[in-house]
Order: sequence, then C-alpha cells, then structure tokens
Amino acid sequence: MTTIKTTLAALALMALPMTMCAQDKLFTLEDLNFGGKNYHNMQPKNMWLTWWGDQLIQTDVEECYTIDAKTGKKSLLFTLDQINEWAESDHQERYVRHLMNATFPYPDQPIVSVGNRHAVLHIDFKKHKVVWQDSISGQTANDWNSVSKATAYVEGDQLFIADQQGKKHQLTTDGSREIIYGQSVHRNEFGIEKGTFWSHDGKRLAFYRMDQSMVADYPQVDIFPREATYEPDKYPMAGEETHFVTIGVYDIYTKETIFLNTPNIVKGGNALAPVYFPLKSDSPIDSVCYFTNIAWSPDSKTIYMFELNRDQNDCRLVSYNAETGERLAELYRETSDKYVEPLHPIQFLPWDDTKFLMQSQRDGYNHLYLYNKDGECLKQLTSGPWVVMDVLGFNKKQKSVIIKANKEHPLHHRLYSVSMKGEIKQLETVDGVHNAELSPSGNYLVDRFSTPTRPLVIDVVDLTKKVPLHTNLLEADDPWAGYIQPIFECGSIKAADGTTDLYYRMVKPADFNPDKKYPTVVYVYGGPHANNVQASWHWASRSWETYMAQKGYIVFILDNRGSQYRGRDFEQATFHQLGQIEMQDQMKGVEYLKTLPYIDMNRLGVHGWSFGGFMTISLMTNYPDVFKVGVAGGPVIDWKWYEVMYGERYMGTPQNNPDGYAKTSLIDKAKNLKGRLQIITGYNDATVVPQHCLSFLDACVKAGTQPDFFAYPGEEHNMRGHASVHLHERITRYFEDYLK
Repeated sequence: MTTIKTTLAALALMALPMTMCAQDKLFTLEDLNFGGKNYHNMQPKNMWLTWWGDQLIQTDVEECYTIDAKTGKKSLLFTLDQINEWAESDHQERYVRHLMNATFPYPDQPIVSVGNRHAVLHIDFKKHKVVWQDSISGQTANDWNSVSKATAYVEGDQLFIADQQGKKHQLTTDGSREIIYGQSVHRNEFGIEKGTFWSHDGKRLAFYRMDQSMVADYPQVDIFPREATYEPDKYPMAGEETHFVTIGVYDIYTKETIFLNTPNIVKGGNALAPVYFPLKSDSPIDSVCYFTNIAWSPDSKTIYMFELNRDQNDCRLVSYNAETGERLAELYRETSDKYVEPLHPIQFLPWDDTKFLMQSQRDGYNHLYLYNKDGECLKQLTSGPWVVMDVLGFNKKQKSVIIKANKEHPLHHRLYSVSMKGEIKQLETVDGVHNAELSPSGNYLVDRFSTPTRPLVIDVVDLTKKVPLHTNLLEADDPWAGYIQPIFECGSIKAADGTTDLYYRMVKPADFNPDKKYPTVVYVYGGPHANNVQASWHWASRSWETYMAQKGYIVFILDNRGSQYRGRDFEQATFHQLGQIEMQDQMKGVEYLKTLPYIDMNRLGVHGWSFGGFMTISLMTNYPDVFKVGVAGGPVIDWKWYEVMYGERYMGTPQNNPDGYAKTSLIDKAKNLKGRLQIITGYNDATVVPQHCLSFLDACVKAGTQPDFFAYPGEEHNMRGHASVHLHERITRYFEDYLK
C-alpha cells in the first residue's frame, strides 16, 4: 500500500473535526439528501453569475448587479420590479418571477433575456422596453439563434421553426414516437445532448432524424390510472436491431430541407424516409453509423461530424456541403482494437477560420490537436500522462485556448491556457477542483473551486495580465458548522496489476477510536464515465456517507480501473469483460481494509447503484464469504439486456463476445448468494429495465437463495424528489438491521 502525495495527506489531517467539542447537532436525511426539506440550507453559499461581454453580472432573485472584475465592487443594474414594469407585465405571459436565469445574449448591446413558462423576453434595460418576444417558450427542445432570432422547437412530434416575427414554419409531417425529429439520438451517448444545431449566421438548421420503428418496445406499465396502462419504451438491446439516424438541413430563406448523403443513405432513396437495412440473423447491421459532434464551419457552408461504425472501433471526421448534402471529404480517421469514443465537436479558431482544434486520446490520453481545414495535423498542442477534461473557450487577444485538466495530479482539476505553440500556463494557484466560465472574449473567467477543507470559493480572474490577477468574490463558510462532522480521509493503493495507483476515500465516525472495530460499507460505482474520489470538499464525499458515519460505520470508496480521467488504457482495461478487472481492484481495497485493525471484517457490507448495483451483486456472488450485507440499486444483471450504444462499446455483442457475456452475467451466480442482499429498482426504469432485477429474482428462486426486493412505483432509474430521502433511509435501515 502506498500513500497519496504528502500535500493530500496534510489536507486529510486538516479535515479532522478540531472543534468537535463545540458541536452538538446531528444530521438527518432531510439535511443531507438532495430531496430533503432542509437540504438547500446545508449547501455552501453561492452566487449566480453570468457574462455580458467582459462585464460580470450577478443575477439574484430580485436584482441584477454589475461586478468590477478588479475590485469585486457591485453596482445595481436593474431590479425585478423594473423588468416587469418595462415588460408591461399585466399579462400572464410577460410576468417575470425572478432574475436568477437572466442572460445577456449580445456582448455589445444592453439586452437582457428573461422569461417564464409562457415567453422569453428581450428587454433593452437602457431604453426600458421589450425589443423582442419569443411566444413559443415551453415547447420541447427549444433552440434559439441570436443572429436570426429564429427558434427551433418540437411540438406534437413535429419539428418547427418560429422566425424573428414569430411566424411558425413546420419542417416535418411524419414525426411520431417512432420517427423522432430535433432531439437527442443514440440514447445520449457520444457526447450528444441535443438534436438541433444552428449555423453561425442563423440561416440554416441541422437536425437529427431518428427512425426507431424497427426497435423493439419494452413493455413499461403505468400503474396509477384506475386500469393500468401500457406505456412502452423503444429500447434497442445489445446485438438487436437498433434505430436509424440521418441529418437534415433546413434553410430558413429557401424553406427547403436536404439530407446529408451519409453512408447509410442509399442513392435514389427518399431522403425523408431513407432506406433501412434489416438486421441479419447472425450479425449486427453493417450499415449502421453513429453520427455525433456536429459542428459548422465559420462561414456556415460546411458541416463537420464524427461518424462511428456500430462496432465503435472505426471513427472518421467527415465534412459535408450544407447546401447540397454532398459528402466532401474524410479529414481524419482513428481506429482501435477496442473502441474509439468521440465526445467533442471540432472547434475552429476564432482568429483563423482555416484551422480547428480536435480532441482525441489516440496517444493514450485525451489531448488537443491543431488541424487545418483540409485535415492536416499541424501540431499536438498538449501531451503527457494527464487528461484534458474540458475546453472552456478561447482568448482571442492572446490566441490561446483555455482548458481544464488534471495535469498536476489525477484528483486535481486545474485551469490552464494553451498557446498555439503548445505553451501551457496555469491560471490559478490553489490545489483542488476548479470549474470556470469564460467571458466571450476570453479576457476574464469566473473560477469556482473547492478543496477538501473549503466548501466553495469564487474568484474572477483577469487573463489580460502577464500574471493572471485574481479578485475574490466569495469564500463560503462551512454550512455544516455546528454539526458533528465525520472524518474524511484520502489515500492510494496499488491496483491488482501491482503498478497502477488507485485512489480511495474513507469516511470515519467523528468520535473514531482506533482501538475499536467498526462495521464497514464499501460504496462502489466502478463503471465508465464516472469517478468517486477527487480533491473537492470532503474529497467529493456523498452526503449519505456522512449519515452512515454518524451511525457508527466506516465507509470506503475506491475508484477502480475502468473509471474516468485516468487515460485510455486505464479506462479500457475492462473491455469485453465488465466487472472482472473492477472486482479485482475492489478486492485489493478489501485487502487493504484487512490491514487496518479498526475494520471489522466480519461486518463488511457493499452498496452501489446502476453500474454500482451490478458491482454490488457481482462482489456478493463472486466473493460470498467476504461481504455479509449488500444493497444493490438499479443493477445490471446481464449485459444482453442493456442498450446497444453503451453495451456494445464495452462488451461487443452477445453474438461476437459470447464468452464475455457469459462470464459477466449474474444469472448463473444467483446460487452463490450467502449474505443478506436487498435489490432496489425504480418500477419504470427505462435505463436498466426491470427485466434485470426480475430475472435475477427468478434465478434466486430456482437456486433457493433469498434476496430481498423493493420497487418504487412510477420512479425511473434514480429516485426523484423526496422519494430519494425514503430510498436512503431504506438503504441505511438494511445495514442497521443486518450489518451493525
């Protein structure tokens, strides 16, 4: 076992409750859980901030203030009463209820965008009048363009555009639950978050069309009417028929729509109803392509996107003529013996429209590459055993790109500027987890960060200086002051490969006594695109861990291989055998716990949700003599029942990876269950469908093993609202009943 860097260890010691004798309050789940009645009072003080050009604006409930970036001084800009007076809010659709979501869409104009469920208003706060109103606010998938002032939206399954004058233009007529327009496709994988994409000049709209008529219906049921009703979900399972996607482009002036000539369009086919290739009996559809990360050229004439084959191991950056739909060029191709996962669109340099940045982890870590528009790689801008986590924007004056990365340490998320020569400059000086919002010019940023001992700090940073100038706007007090707080620690151990560092968090009772033995719960997620441990407040501890520590438990959390922000090989170690490498690493964590005299190994539990639910049951059935009690929420039981895009990326198909599916399935492991296991699911889970839980219960019945089961009617994959309080009390009570 190795320990984390000295600085991290020192921070862990600082987290000890030094003033515990003065504290006397105990937490409840109403305090700690996001659905709790007192949860908002237990969060660090915050500020709602946005940019108006390079002017920082604070948006409160009833006022908006300007903030001087050099001094932090605030000046009143306008009030909610003034906004409603200028909006002539006698009519319901114009009444604005708060200013917290106000935005300033034009850096050089005194225009504020405010609204409610009925309308979005643009108000000139110098002339004191409404200059534009969008009366279709509240429809699905609203997407407004600041240049043309046109809004794309979905209503009654059809895609519409409302022009600047508010006139509606219907783009489609065949939309339905089977033909989806203008919304996210591919089940939100590959970085897809929406389905409409305006050109820079606002004259053209690219949009997704998804035909899912060939996808099987999963039979969800709404139990709440007098007679339960059938409410099926379209759910493409691994190895089965999946949906068919094309990209349309609508011209708001010619009123015409064309479709891009993508590889899955057969020449001569009707663009609005492309030819669909049926699934072969023994293999997936060869012609299926995933289309993602749509981007426009600065001149709004060309569309760029990544095209990925169904096996997800062949990725191509392709350009298309936005006027004709013609396929122009393949600018980049990346292949892998495992998978390629494009998550970010290309970004053209704001000072040079002949060059763009592309993100790729082709060298083993996600980094930035500079290309010209012909697809020639000019330079790799960043490199090293660390990950570019986000591109925040550009500083046009300095001709640099502003990024967030974990360059200093895997647990620290820091801010940097990168020149086009590849020179990197750090923009802040405090270890921790930083998030930032850049002004449109890139001259200033708002830096929000926390450390293990500091709940929230907000600085505004002037990037025009040779050495960035920081002005503090907020140092939040500890919102848990006056409560008995647990001890939060962080460290590292070696993975099962003997060389890779894995980071853990341990949460101990406030009155921890090393001479006592404590029941311990291993909390686990373990899957892709998530990690549990980072150098933010309390080492990113979940509030439920505090609740458990208060009840006398130790909670241990380890990020195994397969989790995010550690590079390609770390993430892809689990390829085609989900759960196996992860279990090996988690058991290394258990071995570490055995070395600690205060851990009661006879009272070891495990809990996780979703992928963590899969891991919980995997650990309890593969190591039945180790874990006494487990609670598995929304667990995957067999990956053949999971959806195509995610499932096939990591597991392939049941047809081409039968051994992997057999090894990872928990059905035949139901007979191994010894400890007390509670399985919990949302009755209407559309992510990990109920077939998983119910099939495992059936296997347990046949094997004679005895899990417990609880379902939340009407809930989906995660419990919403106050149901989450009930859920976490139920989880806690199960450990109280059988582990303590």
